[in-house]
Amino acid sequence: MRRPQGSLPAQSYEGQFLIAMPGLREGPFARSVVYMCAHREDGAMGIVINQRADEIEFSKLLVQLDIVGQAEAIRLPRSAEAVRVLRGGPVDTGRGFVLHSSDYRAEDSTVAIGGGVCLTATLDILRAIARGAGPSQAVLALGYAGWASGQLESEILANGWLVSPADSKLIFDANFDAKYDRALALLGVNAAWLSSEAGHA
Repeated sequence: MRRPQGSLPAQSYEGQFLIAMPGLREGPFARSVVYMCAHREDGAMGIVINQRADEIEFSKLLVQLDIVGQAEAIRLPRSAEAVRVLRGGPVDTGRGFVLHSSDYRAEDSTVAIGGGVCLTATLDILRAIARGAGPSQAVLALGYAGWASGQLESEILANGWLVSPADSKLIFDANFDAKYDRALALLGVNAAWLSSEAGHA
């Protein structure tokens, strides 16, 4: 994954939530809440925070990646047991991206996004979590959402997304079913008010 570089666009959504409008009812973004990790002139990337990968347990993933042995996976620290695995988006689904609190930093690989939220995409953070030395809060996303230059702005203009301030509590909350409605509530919006037709939201 190449994190978008270059200058910020006139309106950057980095560090904010994108909330899918009802028009996006098909595909990977239906009722999704995306935390924007980067938004630059040459593109944007974010992590879907409300779609859990139910079939994947964090402890089993650590065993598959040879970070811990089978026996150690049973005795993981409580902070490691709390880590949920997300479907982060349709791009690069074989790669993991850890969104986490700012009390952990890996030299050269941790990117501070804002509001006490950071992104690290190396195995070092998984090793740290497995031994109880990782961040106090973390989620592991498989894949990410990506947009080419100008694409995200076009989708927002076409009534595809609402933009809201991010709330780190929502990112790390384990109640996935409530995240979409809670993200809308940050804007004072009720899902029942939204229309799938552009211009009628």
